[in-house]
Amino acid sequence: QVQLVESGGGLVEPGGSLRLSCTASRLPSEYWVIGWFRQAPGKERERVSCITVDDYIHYEDSVKGRFTLSMNTATKTAYLDMKNLKPEDTGLYYCATAQYFDKWLLGEYDYRGQGTQVTVST
Repeated sequence: QVQLVESGGGLVEPGGSLRLSCTASRLPSEYWVIGWFRQAPGKERERVSCITVDDYIHYEDSVKGRFTLSMNTATKTAYLDMKNLKPEDTGLYYCATAQYFDKWLLGEYDYRGQGTQVTVST
């Protein structure tokens, strides 16, 4: 069974920074996309960022220039470095994987982790 385990969330003031980590285990090689979604209370899930097997990195416009996604392929750990955080970045962030990039763009995935809460507030 594929496992995705996230860590690194927390409470931060506006303008602050956080780093999220996601470690994947038992992930078949055919899963070509790994990245992050987020969901705020009462809102729909939204894409944040993902990386494909050929190292293409996609960012949603809402986080472009503020978030940086990277991947350590040796440890199968994906990192999301978030800076200049805003209150609207608040939500449950979860790591997910999909077999195809097109599937990711549709907001779908095959496996996801439990998530880590990010709260941006004074």
